[in-house]
Amino acid sequence: MPYLIGALGIVIIIIIGLNVRIVPQAHAFVIERFGAFSAAWQTGLHVKIPFIEKIAKKIDLKEQVFDFAPQPVITKDNVTIMVDTIVFFQIFDAKLFAYGVASPIMAIENLCATTLRNIVGDLELDQTLTSRDIINGKMRTIVDEATDPWGIKVTRVELKSITPPQAIKDAMEKQMKAEREKREQVLTAQGRKEAAILEAEGDKQAAILRADAVKEKTIREAEGEAQAILAVQKARADAIEMIKKAGPTEAVIRLESLAAFKAAAAGSANKIIIPSDIQGAASIVAALGELVTDK
Repeated sequence: MPYLIGALGIVIIIIIGLNVRIVPQAHAFVIERFGAFSAAWQTGLHVKIPFIEKIAKKIDLKEQVFDFAPQPVITKDNVTIMVDTIVFFQIFDAKLFAYGVASPIMAIENLCATTLRNIVGDLELDQTLTSRDIINGKMRTIVDEATDPWGIKVTRVELKSITPPQAIKDAMEKQMKAEREKREQVLTAQGRKEAAILEAEGDKQAAILRADAVKEKTIREAEGEAQAILAVQKARADAIEMIKKAGPTEAVIRLESLAAFKAAAAGSANKIIIPSDIQGAASIVAALGELVTDK
């Protein structure tokens, strides 16, 4: 009897040990009782009822990413492109995820494909290539709303790549090459224009500086001549003033006149007008001779 009780105790301990479960962080266990949903275990230690409850599904609650195969999509202008889509999602309700849809990943993939065809079908090729953010936002909104009954939260949808047909790619490359050549020609012409303008501005500034130099030289020469004339006139005025103050005699005045006449005769003039009073020059000379003799 004691052996039977001991064996029974060991069996009970083994059964309890086999039915004790620890749910890891960011996970959930879906528990069914007699085939019906009973509970969704969260992180921690749990014990299920043997032979009555079972773990129907173990669910990862972390954010997950799936890279779906490229999908052929036709644009509004009838161009078939291949679009590669990446979806980021997270399970927020273990019960809905376990019983909402049979194949959640396949359902999301098909939903993304149909949504992508609807959105891109309203856009032309150029708009599709330049409107990735708009397409991503619309897809995320539509897919997230559709997956709410499945307990799935779609956090992001990204278009990984958009591949147009080879003929379209060749045409786009030719167009880009033509645009680059056009920009190069425009930049070259703009550079030549700016160089010509700078050269003309340089010539203009040089001409202005030369004109200012000539003007300054002329002004300085004129000022010098004016100052020279003023100096000569002042010297003559001073000489006349000195003569007036000295009280010269008629003989001295005539002698000065004779000196002036001599200076005029030594010049390059062809004609010389002799004043009427110059005839008394001989008498002046004689008078001076007498003065010298008396001394």
